[in-house]
Amino acid sequence: MRQTVLEKITQRFAEGLPPGHEVRAGDVVRIRPFHVMTHDNTAAVVPKFRSIGAARIKNPDQPVFALDHDIQNTSPENLSKYAKIEAFAKDQGVAFYPARSGISHQIMVEEGFVLPGTFVVGSDSHSNLYGALGACGTPVVRTDAAVIWATGETWWEVPPNVRVSLAGRLAPGVSGKDVIISLIGTFRRDEVLNHAVEFAGEGVAALSMDQRMTIANMTTEWGALSGIFPFDDVLEGYLRERARAFAARGDERPRLTDEEVDRLKSEKITSDDDATYAKEITFDLSRVVPHVAGPNEVKTIQSLPRIASRGIAVQKAYLLSCVNSRLEDIVAAAGVVKGKRVADGVKFYLAAASASIERAATEIGAWGDLVDAGAIALPPGCGPCIGLGEGTLEEGEVGISATNRNFKGRMGSRDAECYLASPAVVAASAVAGKITGPAPFEEQELVTSIREGAVAAAPAGATEILPGFPPEIRGPLVWLPKDNMNTDGIYGKDVTYRDDLSPDEMATHAFRNYDPGFQSVARSGDIVVGGRNFGSGSSREQAATAIQYFGIPLVIAASFSQTYKRNAFNNGFLVIECPALVDRLSAEFAGDDRLTIRTAAEAVVDFQASCVRWGNDELPFVPLGEVPQRLVVAGGAEALVREAAV
Repeated sequence: MRQTVLEKITQRFAEGLPPGHEVRAGDVVRIRPFHVMTHDNTAAVVPKFRSIGAARIKNPDQPVFALDHDIQNTSPENLSKYAKIEAFAKDQGVAFYPARSGISHQIMVEEGFVLPGTFVVGSDSHSNLYGALGACGTPVVRTDAAVIWATGETWWEVPPNVRVSLAGRLAPGVSGKDVIISLIGTFRRDEVLNHAVEFAGEGVAALSMDQRMTIANMTTEWGALSGIFPFDDVLEGYLRERARAFAARGDERPRLTDEEVDRLKSEKITSDDDATYAKEITFDLSRVVPHVAGPNEVKTIQSLPRIASRGIAVQKAYLLSCVNSRLEDIVAAAGVVKGKRVADGVKFYLAAASASIERAATEIGAWGDLVDAGAIALPPGCGPCIGLGEGTLEEGEVGISATNRNFKGRMGSRDAECYLASPAVVAASAVAGKITGPAPFEEQELVTSIREGAVAAAPAGATEILPGFPPEIRGPLVWLPKDNMNTDGIYGKDVTYRDDLSPDEMATHAFRNYDPGFQSVARSGDIVVGGRNFGSGSSREQAATAIQYFGIPLVIAASFSQTYKRNAFNNGFLVIECPALVDRLSAEFAGDDRLTIRTAAEAVVDFQASCVRWGNDELPFVPLGEVPQRLVVAGGAEALVREAAV
């Protein structure tokens, strides 16, 4: 065998593999996940599930429902939605965690739904967090969740693997957040886009579980589909601690026991010495100092010494979210503010990742230290991280946040600025009223390297077109000159959890957060062209369907977030990757500062020849395989499953 840990886990949970087949990157497999998580979006998954024709969830032990996003919303409509989700869970016999229990990802790891060597998915882009526990944690989309409820399985394309070898150990005051911000900002040109990241090296042993969860969580912002840490002594200690917690509360059927940890340890999965990696990155932890990302871009970073010298005033600070609101994070921030006060004119918002973490922080006094300093406590959940509830950024404000995303308009106004940093830096900045750290740090050059592995060439020649699939699409090109176009820009936070909008109403919100003028420039029938890493960020399905409802037949980009591609194809919507066209448009409109540019010439997208004809150019794209064609012909995954059941 020559498999990575990801390939071995996939092998374990794949269905219907040919005899003797060893899973490799590039394989498209049927996968039966160990668990599938949905949160507030459960309400949107239920009608999809029913549209398939299903009445009962195939395996009620497989799904987990945890309400966490809009928990401050006590409107009758939202409370009714939450009540319907709870009633559905009770009727179907599904594990359910009500609002204020905690953030779904934290619930998944605390409650034993994620175990080493398992394949766990969630209808949320930060499901990568589960990789901290030696699992393959990866996002799926709402349609996938509905299909998994109905059939127990979904499809997955096994990604190429990147090995990240960590050396050394972090200096005092440097956190896991600083590690992942540094990695994202250093390797920011899609080096790991749609790859699985495997962390290795002697530096891993010096990272705590809270630090590993932070790093694994934000491999999402790095562009990866998963970020897996090894099963080592640190993880074993965490698992035994969780087993003791289950025993202490007297669970009749605990999901984790010491005996189960023994079994997991004896069966732990490791990569083979001769496993194949698309890239190998080395990174020296000892050279890392605190870093800050932004404003409004995760991949734009500065060292703390450099940005602190600029004296950037802040009006809001945030210690919350699934990336940085665990006990270590709260303790670190409390140590900074103890005996001090939040600066005049600054609001500092605090929310734990779970109710149990808030209790633990309260018991040791850290929670009280933060509140005494002037922090405003919010319930355990997402809230301001996604621009919901109290504490969102207002026009002209600057915020510094321990969350994982700072996209324009995500946490509030499009005319606000947001920076990302570690909990200690956020706390220090809240007290100082400007971006600063808890202590002086000297500038250090990061020590990194990257080695490219072998990359398979894209298949050439004519593509077989399935009956019913369009052989070509024609239309004017509308150029959106932006790399890392995120789903917040495509379909904003204000409507993400509005399940009452019609397709026509959803269409009016397409790209509005990216460019309020898009709707007056683009027309039904246009072909949209974006840059690199199109559809990054949240896994919200409407970022694909709203464009579809607008009348756009196709989106072309240099590259896509794999999660966005899943959303598109699962809804029968076409996307293709054509870097040559993007390069051509970039050159044609260099210096044009418009956000949405309507080009003059019509393009012809020839799916059989796998090329785009535009003007005098004939530009190749990666051929569409059988799976996406079948999904498009059927009208999406729901229809495909419904047809199969007939």
